[in-house]
Amino acid sequence: MDYEFKKNTLEGSYHAVFSMGHEAMGRWLVEEIGKDFAKMDTIVTQIGALKNSTQEWRLVGEELTLCLQDNEALVQANYLFSEDDTELEEDMSFYDEECMSLCGFEDFEQMLQAWRAFVTRF
Repeated sequence: MDYEFKKNTLEGSYHAVFSMGHEAMGRWLVEEIGKDFAKMDTIVTQIGALKNSTQEWRLVGEELTLCLQDNEALVQANYLFSEDDTELEEDMSFYDEECMSLCGFEDFEQMLQAWRAFVTRF
């Protein structure tokens, strides 16, 4: 999982650009975590508690949810949990590629620490 963090100095906004298949991680960092160090601390604590465990922990956000389970971190758009049976026209499907990302605890924790170090500088 490759990523790059950027800050727009004119607007003061943060951006997280992730490799293909992990785009949801970037959206989650920017939209749900930002500079919330308390959330970051809670997540790191939960990762430590869940290593080699079968239990699950969720952090539900406004648009995206983090699920920690089976030594993996899953970020998923909340609308994917919806039971809305919206039907699409024939030969059409929802584009979910940028709405869900999965990685191991170790990579996730390193990424979270790198994000924290990045936003702390600004």
